[in-house]
Amino acid sequence: MAEEGKDNVIEKGREILRILEESKEFTRRLLKENERLRFQNVSLAKKVEELNRRGSKEVLAPYLEEIDRLKKELADLRDKYAEVERENMDFAQKYIEVEEQNNNLANLYIASYQLHSTLDFKEVVQIICEIVINLIGAEVFTIFLFDEKRKELGGVAGEGRPSDIGRYVPLGEGVIGWTAEKGEIFILETPEEIEAAGGERPIACIPLKIKKRLIGVIVVYKLFVQKRKGFTPMDRELFSLLAGHAATALYSAKLYSSMERKLNTIESFMELLTSKQPE
Repeated sequence: MAEEGKDNVIEKGREILRILEESKEFTRRLLKENERLRFQNVSLAKKVEELNRRGSKEVLAPYLEEIDRLKKELADLRDKYAEVERENMDFAQKYIEVEEQNNNLANLYIASYQLHSTLDFKEVVQIICEIVINLIGAEVFTIFLFDEKRKELGGVAGEGRPSDIGRYVPLGEGVIGWTAEKGEIFILETPEEIEAAGGERPIACIPLKIKKRLIGVIVVYKLFVQKRKGFTPMDRELFSLLAGHAATALYSAKLYSSMERKLNTIESFMELLTSKQPE
């Protein structure tokens, strides 16, 4: 009996060891399965995240493309607006220039009418001075007339430069003499050149000629503040028109004055002759 009880204990111990071994193996398999599931769960989570991300992009893609298209269209519209704005500014500037040209031409027409409405030499010179001031915008200038006997230019009128009145300039001497001799308009082109002249040297010389006959020269030394940016193409046109009208008016006035003096001399001589006739 004792031997049989010992065998039962051994058998039960083996059974317990077997159960423990099976439990241990089950636990090991469970842990391994758990590890596998955890890894699978992480992988699935990453896939879900990737799918969500890709899904969001796919959903938003059309809207993002539309936003990019609208941004580009807005940029194009801004560029076109800026271009139109520049064109409007150019048109406005051209309109102002055309208006200024029209005003200058109208003023020149009125001035030329005034020039040719009188044969009084002093009045003609005064009208030319007013034209130079109002249309050309000259602050300092001198009108030189050609003395055919002396073959020199003599200053007769002007503004801001009294030393030129009565001064004579030989033909070909300096800018004034060169302008008179060549018969070509002289103009300093840039504001820098005009500034450098300092109001002492000529910045523009306009020869007054009737065909090849020299009448005189208008010399500009300084412009008013509003004109100191320089001369415009319209100023050149004004110079050319003024040169022709002023030359004609001066020549006509000088010729009239000369004829009037001769007529007065003849009348005085005739009166003298008739007064000495015997009764």
